[in-house]
Amino acid sequence: MRIDKWLWSARFYKTRTLAAEEIDKGRIQINGQDVKPARDVKVGDTVAMRQGPVLRTVVVKGLSMQRGAAPVAQLLYEETPESIASREQAVEHRKLNNEPADSIEHGRPTKRDRRSMDKSWGDRWSASVD
Repeated sequence: MRIDKWLWSARFYKTRTLAAEEIDKGRIQINGQDVKPARDVKVGDTVAMRQGPVLRTVVVKGLSMQRGAAPVAQLLYEETPESIASREQAVEHRKLNNEPADSIEHGRPTKRDRRSMDKSWGDRWSASVD
C-alpha cells in the first residue's frame, strides 16, 4: 500500500494530497529513510512524521484501502513509547511557556481610541514640551 494512502486512511492527514505534500517536504520517513508518496508501506514498518513542532513515531499494525472511523483508524498503528513521552513533554512545554503574542494587551487602537488620542494633543504639533 502506498504511504500517502496509508497516512490518509490512518487519519493523520485529511486528504491524500496533503499527505503527499508533507512527504515531498521531507517530513515523513519510513524506517529512517526519506520516501516518496508512492513508497510501499508494510506491516511492521516504523513511520516517523513531523506534525508541527512534534515528531511522532508509529509502527504500522494494519493496512486499509479506505478511510474509516477514527477508532478503526487508530487500530492501523501503534505509537512508540518514546513518541508518546516526547508529545506529552511538548504539551507540558507549551503550557509552561507563554506565547509572546499573548502578552500584548492591546492591539491597534480603534477609531474611538485614535480620536481620544488626538484630543489629548490639543494645539501642539509635536511631542516636545515647549
